[in-house]
Amino acid sequence: MDIVLITVAFIAGFIALKCQLPPLVGFLLAGFTLHALGFESTETIVTLADLGVTLLLFTIGLKLDIKTLLSKEIWAGASIHNVASTLIFTVLLLGLKTLGISSLASLELEQLILIGFALSFSSTVFAVKTLEEKGEMNATYGTLAIGILVMQDIFAVIFLTASTGKVPEWYALILFALPLIRPLFFKILDKVGHGEMLVLSGVFFALVMGAGLFEVVGVKADLGALVLGMLLAGHGKASELSKSLFNLKELFLVCFFLNIGLADQPTLQGFLLGSMILLLLPIKGFLYFIVINAFKFRVRTSLLTSLTLFNFSEFGLIVGGLAYKLGWISGDILVALAISVSLSFIVAAPLNRFGHSIYLRSAKWLKEQAAENIHQRDQFIHPGEAQVLILGMGRIGSGAYDELHQRYGKVNLGVEVREEAARLHQKQGRNVIAGDATDPDFWERILDTAHVKLVLLAMPHHQGNQTALTLLQQKGFKGQIAAIAAYPDQIEALNELGVDAAFNIYSEAGSGFARHVCKQLQPNLK
Repeated sequence: MDIVLITVAFIAGFIALKCQLPPLVGFLLAGFTLHALGFESTETIVTLADLGVTLLLFTIGLKLDIKTLLSKEIWAGASIHNVASTLIFTVLLLGLKTLGISSLASLELEQLILIGFALSFSSTVFAVKTLEEKGEMNATYGTLAIGILVMQDIFAVIFLTASTGKVPEWYALILFALPLIRPLFFKILDKVGHGEMLVLSGVFFALVMGAGLFEVVGVKADLGALVLGMLLAGHGKASELSKSLFNLKELFLVCFFLNIGLADQPTLQGFLLGSMILLLLPIKGFLYFIVINAFKFRVRTSLLTSLTLFNFSEFGLIVGGLAYKLGWISGDILVALAISVSLSFIVAAPLNRFGHSIYLRSAKWLKEQAAENIHQRDQFIHPGEAQVLILGMGRIGSGAYDELHQRYGKVNLGVEVREEAARLHQKQGRNVIAGDATDPDFWERILDTAHVKLVLLAMPHHQGNQTALTLLQQKGFKGQIAAIAAYPDQIEALNELGVDAAFNIYSEAGSGFARHVCKQLQPNLK
């Protein structure tokens, strides 16, 4: 049984990929097709799906700065949107009931409010997958979307806890001691190395110290994984830990999307109601745009954030599933919710893929914020008199920065994707700003590169360097560009794209190591 499910999921995901759609769309359709053929989800698939969501929330926490949630555009924006969308959806569903939609005829106002609340959420899994595939997790709009989704996850957890009447155990107070033992967690990460023990430590923190501990004390397990990730976010290995869990998380999430399709039997009545619910999606996206733009973010940021959140959520299914178990809604309503969530993913996938093109075509009709009023996180970037841009301030970028500074003086501007790392470089006296060079928005916000003569692509991922190179060329940059790569085929690809120089980091590191040895040790060789 499991072999058949996995085989069909692979074929459907591959076809979706070749059709330039996210593979998750294929997994969803595979689930629906298999269910129609009489297949059902298995215990293994359900378990792996739950593990995927838990690891996803843990990795989100690893990348999340608690200060992000405390910013008013996050907590207030998420709250305003959830309340407004719940009210509007309830009124519209009430209108459909009045028009005689049979599936809604027997529902009371409280039940309609519940459905409206379930539809107010956006999908964390879909948004993160989409942002990761585009490499825009750290873009301004990406961090905004993730922050809002985390707040929505918290709202959902509170609702689920209250609805079940399950109050956390009195000894849940021990959870407040977790920040106190954070140094111990840091020491463990320091000692686990960089191989399989690092992966295992991530699974341990997510499933045992996070999900397991929180579940034991009567709190939602997924919230525990998110909190543990946030506690570990300040560690130097947080990014490496997230990357080490990436493939494991992706594999488990295949089961999550497959399981959604396998969960319910699509009926004609359910499909019709689900399609009607889908018509509410543009209203939801429009509300996101209005709320985010009200916090003085640029039109582009507001639009791309709205497109990222332009879907219904798996948490809506969880809320609906609980309501069904408690007898608050019928099975037809639950099926309609599942279909609307799945259809919203299929609609949202191409919209997100072509999000930047949509912005370019619609910008002329949308009123932009005045430059002086733009939110601090979204303001324009002034390179000043910098003659060298170094994209990626890791070990290689930092070494290049210091060497060029020693040779030519204050000619550099470093760009680092992680804000905390950028701040550390600034404290060490380097001219570094936080920004994602793989995000077209970054280049939109740079006002002038007239003084820049040289760009060094020093990011750790080949795809990131390729993307930044393409964006530089689209911006019309006329200076020299040099890039790093790990393999000969990557150097060949960079040369074909038009870099002026490409360097293999391993051979360069080897020659640099030899030069350093000869200079310091001066061996007596013949």
